[in-house]
Amino acid sequence: MSGEEHEIEDLQREVASLLLDHVYAPLLEDQHVRGVLPAPAGAPAVRVALGDRNECEPSRLTAYEIPLGAGDELRTSHDVVGLLRAVHTGTHIYPSNRVTSVLGMDLYLVDPAHVEEAPFTTDDWAATFLRCLAHPAQERGAAGLRGFLFKEGGVLRLYLDSDDVPGVIAADVRPGGALTALLAALPSLLGDEWRISDAVEDPHCRYLVDLTDW
Repeated sequence: MSGEEHEIEDLQREVASLLLDHVYAPLLEDQHVRGVLPAPAGAPAVRVALGDRNECEPSRLTAYEIPLGAGDELRTSHDVVGLLRAVHTGTHIYPSNRVTSVLGMDLYLVDPAHVEEAPFTTDDWAATFLRCLAHPAQERGAAGLRGFLFKEGGVLRLYLDSDDVPGVIAADVRPGGALTALLAALPSLLGDEWRISDAVEDPHCRYLVDLTDW
């Protein structure tokens, strides 16, 4: 198997993992994810079925095939979410050769060149960030998630513990695109004295670390 085929497989796994949240929480309006399918014959694409919550009748579901390639690069799982939201909103005209069916569902073959990708929302970034903290690739010793709270102004408060810092520490962050860098730096930032303030209004932590400008 080539390196590119491995990359496609990994990306299909990432998309399936990311879209799990939207089985229960709508992807947009009242539409939930009812299926994520790797395109057959090893095609570099993923298929996603959308419909009402708990809907299982194929004729009441709509499936979209999203190509994972973007020129010489691969799209990200976030790109797939943005394209899904865009194609399922408003009116889109598909030529007959881009409309088919699979497993009893209408299947639309999406051409990203004709779709303006919907932006990834603050809640999307927050959910991705929280998932990485809750299921870290590293062993205990890195920052571990004990809780969280959405606050005004796009701030996400994290309640964290670490082998390096005793007790529960709160950290205010603004979820955004540089998640990997923040995740890597987070354990060392919990002890930065100049960022620490007493969290007198919050009984759930020893102190608060302000990382909103990090």
